[in-house]
Amino acid sequence: MSEENWTDAKIRACPIYEPGLPIETVARDLGLDPGSIVKLASNENPLGPSPKAVQAVAASLNGLHDYPDGGAYRLREKLAEFHELDAAQILPGNGSNEVLEMLATAYLGPGENAVFGEYGFVVYRLATLHAKAEIRPVKMPGLTHDLAEFREAINEQTRLVFLASPNNPTGDSLAEAEIMDFARSLPEHVLFCFDEAYAEYARNPVNLHPLIREGRRVVCLRTFSKIHGLAGLRVGYAYSTPEVIQSLQRVRQPFNVSAVAQAGALGALEDEEHQSRTRELNRRAMDFLEKEVQALGVPVRRSEANFVLIQVPSGRDCFEALLKKGVIIRPLDGYGLPQQIRVSTGTMEQNQRFIETFAAWLEETR
Repeated sequence: MSEENWTDAKIRACPIYEPGLPIETVARDLGLDPGSIVKLASNENPLGPSPKAVQAVAASLNGLHDYPDGGAYRLREKLAEFHELDAAQILPGNGSNEVLEMLATAYLGPGENAVFGEYGFVVYRLATLHAKAEIRPVKMPGLTHDLAEFREAINEQTRLVFLASPNNPTGDSLAEAEIMDFARSLPEHVLFCFDEAYAEYARNPVNLHPLIREGRRVVCLRTFSKIHGLAGLRVGYAYSTPEVIQSLQRVRQPFNVSAVAQAGALGALEDEEHQSRTRELNRRAMDFLEKEVQALGVPVRRSEANFVLIQVPSGRDCFEALLKKGVIIRPLDGYGLPQQIRVSTGTMEQNQRFIETFAAWLEETR
């Protein structure tokens, strides 16, 4: 096979990421009033952005003519204080997605592989394929990660292991002790990437700081897109040993986090009230969705994040039917789960709107 054909084949093997549909797109395509549309597709914060983040962003706008701080000094210092680490152990990114790409660039190449759950976040697969490395998805019976199966999948060519808890999109979580034991059992040539995108929602978040202080090959990822409500700013970060962070610095694009994003993230870190209000609403919403979906006789899995997984005859059919009624949810056929939909928690009014629309669709299909 020629180099050109080989490259084309690799590109075609990369799935295209399918985001939740924007409200503006649905309104335009279906002729709906944007104000009448409910979006529960992207695990966004229904309370909106942190008010303190909004204030910080507004204050930063007069400096848009200047390049941002390329080293994100203030943000790294604040995150280091929060995690009780050194600033040299922090690396901000243009969303945690960019950090995943940096990890693949730094640690993967042809002939090497990455291990992750078959229903893990799709960017694990994308980043690995972009690095021209092999993907080694591990079966997830019962939609749950099996770390014994992960160990079986790891070989001499494995360089990265990706794991999220809570996991998107299945919502499953693993105990801290189980994850710690797994990380300590990994061979020296493997870097363990633990994705904490939903850690702030979990009642018992996993803490891998002891492993990092031991000098283990562990890197943790967080994002400001979820509980902080800053998905539109695209800012996330990694924390790890200084050696791992230095490796990522070598493949980081200059000025990868905008000045506005840095300001917003700093403001959000000060806004404990917004995080607390979001957590409280999320728990009420989870209780409501679980109870109401069960009352309809439909299997539902709640998570330790901010979404539920609902089993339906056809996720795509459900998505398209609800879309016409102005309710946006997430079908999961792209994840290999054609009979599942993922529904983000919204305001209580939005949650009620989903239940009413979903119940009407069920009635029509039965």
